[in-house]
Amino acid sequence: MTHMHKKMIPAALALASVLALGSAQAAQATQVLAAPSATKIALPALLPQAASSSLLIDVAGAQSVGLAGTPGNTVLSLQVGAGALISSLDWNVTLTAFGASWLSDMEVRFSSSAGNDGVWLTPGSEGFAGTMSYTGAVNLVDAGLAFAVQSDGILRVEFAETMKDLAPDMPDGQWDAGQIQVGITSAVPEPSSYALMAFGLLALGGALRRRQA
Repeated sequence: MTHMHKKMIPAALALASVLALGSAQAAQATQVLAAPSATKIALPALLPQAASSSLLIDVAGAQSVGLAGTPGNTVLSLQVGAGALISSLDWNVTLTAFGASWLSDMEVRFSSSAGNDGVWLTPGSEGFAGTMSYTGAVNLVDAGLAFAVQSDGILRVEFAETMKDLAPDMPDGQWDAGQIQVGITSAVPEPSSYALMAFGLLALGGALRRRQA
């Protein structure tokens, strides 16, 4: 696909995206897109009494070779806790697009271990190569884009491209420096789960007393 066609893509995506303000020495349009198969979370049932925390990801040296799933893309598997809700993103990053690739092609995907849900962040909107810095933040809960990881507790992070421009074994882009802060809300067991846990502890205590006797 030529760059003439690529220029049509950001406008089309913007119709279905939630825009956050980023900056590259000036305000830039940053796209945060929900994956098509993202599972909707019943937020009111999850949030009360939940513990909130954050995870800081150092992006320095991460490479995007090609489309999501391409060998050579930097992929991180981070333990955030079973069923944890990914609730916000805050970034301050510097990236470089090489050769014929564009800064607007560079993205980072946050998902559960399945890899087909979650959100995709594209910091830049420039249709050219080079080095730029971006800052921004988005509350995924308010934007309706929050998602929960699976029971294995793994948050999958992949640095990828929306389009492959250079030779197959060459990276199209590199994340030079900066950090992305991920807001996390821990899952809270339902009251019925607490009851089951208490029953299990009582049963264990009874078994120990019988063994001692």
